[in-house]
Amino acid sequence: MSDPIRRSLVLAALVAVSLTASPSLAADAPATTPAPAHPTSGIVGIDAMTATVFQEGQSSFSGVALRVRVKSARLVPSIEFLPTIEYWQNSNKIEAVGLKTTRRDGTIGGDARWTFAHPGWRPYAGVGLGIHFLEEKVNAPTLGLYDESHATVRGGIDFLGGVSFGGTEKLGSFIEAKFHDVTHYRQLKFNTGLTWSY
Repeated sequence: MSDPIRRSLVLAALVAVSLTASPSLAADAPATTPAPAHPTSGIVGIDAMTATVFQEGQSSFSGVALRVRVKSARLVPSIEFLPTIEYWQNSNKIEAVGLKTTRRDGTIGGDARWTFAHPGWRPYAGVGLGIHFLEEKVNAPTLGLYDESHATVRGGIDFLGGVSFGGTEKLGSFIEAKFHDVTHYRQLKFNTGLTWSY
């Protein structure tokens, strides 16, 4: 048998062996890592809550809030950023003297919170900043006051701490306390709500 034919047969045999061996090699290769069940970066969930609000110099009243949970894969996985919108309004009326007062606060803020690993429930603590759009109105015709109002915009530091509970893979609940350190308008809120995760 001539050398060129021998070389051709050897080359054909090598190709045949490599083709038949490929499936077994692929089967022995480690499986690719599956995509994570939850996103590791970007928006990871939404929280909706109601609040019992204690403002400086006022009795308790109710408020509502909505926030988005954002994570960054480049930072510590336990840290979440919480862009938040909060709102409350408190009205009082005394018919005998025709007095009506209204106080409201719309807040745009952002917090960073650290969640501690714990099976079944997850405690967390955080800090942030908020801009408060505050307004006070009074209407007391018998006292010579006709829809008098005062509005102000103030910034403040937020401190929060709470516990979240996982009901299902996507739906859970939480309770927390949040303090807004706003000069002359300090507020303590006890929040409860539902959390939805992507």
